[in-house]
Amino acid sequence: MRSFADIAPMIKPILNDEHLGDALKEALDICRYRLFIATADVKDLHIPSGSRRRSATSILDVFKSLGRKKIEINLLHSGIPSGPFLERLKKGIPPTLTMRRCPRVHAKAVIVDGLWMYLGSANLTGAGLGAKSAKRRNFETGIATDETALIDPVADMLEAVWTGGHCADCGRKAHCPEPLEEPRL
Repeated sequence: MRSFADIAPMIKPILNDEHLGDALKEALDICRYRLFIATADVKDLHIPSGSRRRSATSILDVFKSLGRKKIEINLLHSGIPSGPFLERLKKGIPPTLTMRRCPRVHAKAVIVDGLWMYLGSANLTGAGLGAKSAKRRNFETGIATDETALIDPVADMLEAVWTGGHCADCGRKAHCPEPLEEPRL
């Protein structure tokens, strides 16, 4: 017989270096169809691999791996990505990755298949997600949840930004070089 714990929604706090394992790595492991990431800053985040964390894999290589599985990846961000990130993009954009830039995006969220979400303060950077050493990473907070009553309104808001639903009434057009800018390499 199923217990209440088996059917109750999961909501758990994510603190500091837990962001890498309990948020990003979990999201990447469970994703089957669509990964939606919203972040202000985008850098060439390297995710430690192996038990000793001596080697690391670029987030773009992870996106390429997801692309081979036909997983749609939407990356909504506000700032110009870091130089190393853009240099890696020049070597080939992962086939299922679409990036859009809106200078008003400050949200930080990872939504997996519309069924799991991280929502918090961490950007898609090593310092934000805890891939940096304890003395170099940021202090970050967030939650992970599978509660659709929390996921759906966040997903709807981000989807409206993604599709340009706010562009017509945006008060920041003068700061937007091109609405919903996608990389042109």
